[in-house]
Amino acid sequence: MGNLPKYSPMLARLGQLPPPAEDELFGYEMKWDGARALGYVNDAALRLVSRNGLDVTAAYPELGPLPAAVRGNIVLDGEIVALDERGVPSFAALQPRIHQRDPDRVAALARSTPVSYLIFDVLHVDDASTIDLPYVERRDLLLRTVAAGERWSVPPHSVGDGATAFRSSRERLLEGVVAKRLASAYEPGRRSRVWVKIKNFRTQEVIIGGWKPGEGRRADMIGSLLLGVYDDAGRLVYVGHVGTGFTDETLRDLTARLAPHERPDSPFDEVPRPHARGAHWVDPALVGEVQYTEWTADGRLRHPSWRGLRPDKRPNQVRREEG
Repeated sequence: MGNLPKYSPMLARLGQLPPPAEDELFGYEMKWDGARALGYVNDAALRLVSRNGLDVTAAYPELGPLPAAVRGNIVLDGEIVALDERGVPSFAALQPRIHQRDPDRVAALARSTPVSYLIFDVLHVDDASTIDLPYVERRDLLLRTVAAGERWSVPPHSVGDGATAFRSSRERLLEGVVAKRLASAYEPGRRSRVWVKIKNFRTQEVIIGGWKPGEGRRADMIGSLLLGVYDDAGRLVYVGHVGTGFTDETLRDLTARLAPHERPDSPFDEVPRPHARGAHWVDPALVGEVQYTEWTADGRLRHPSWRGLRPDKRPNQVRREEG
């Protein structure tokens, strides 16, 4: 990253739209269904860093020309997205790109499933940090510093009228909106109340702690994954199992990735006996994401569906999202 300082992304809390009396105090951005990445442009070279600090530059060569579109050395914040067949950002469409590092395969995927970098913040310009500037000033600086390109852009935001922004996100089949207080500074590494994400559908990051074999056609494959999140005491709490949302290719990939993490005992604080029977346990090393309808009274995910692995998240970061 050269002379540029290292930053950690600021995170939003799950919640509701601000009350009408505070609506004009917030800017509203679309919430993009992709992978968060900080972009470090230093001496005309780009380095992309995931939320958990991994260098992911090699996975997205089509973003390489970005330095020509910015002024000076800079640190950007944004979301890497891939579009599905409807032209909508889709985490499922992005999945093959996240893990791949083989140069030939990466090049082929860049042609078949190109990504875009949607930039929504600027943290540093040349010798000066910008994180203490108000959000509204950082947005203005961003627009003056980054020129749009074929594979990157600065998506628009709106001030006030969050209800309209949220309705627009639903009509566009997007994940939701993020409300950001106009006067707020950027708080690296913090999940702050001045950024609020309001979703059209519910998702939860989860840790894989085990799996159970399938039945019928899937008798020799994974049938369901046993999922957990960490509580404030550092215990891995069981939150349910997921058996839908998988393709055969996904199951083969998960089998290969889980095999090195096998262990003889459960990593969970406690698992109900019926769910533990016949389970294969693994170290809590892999993070994924599910879509679900609600949390049950006993802390389980109702009707979860698998969305994919999240290599950009560390297991110790995974907590139940309250909202």
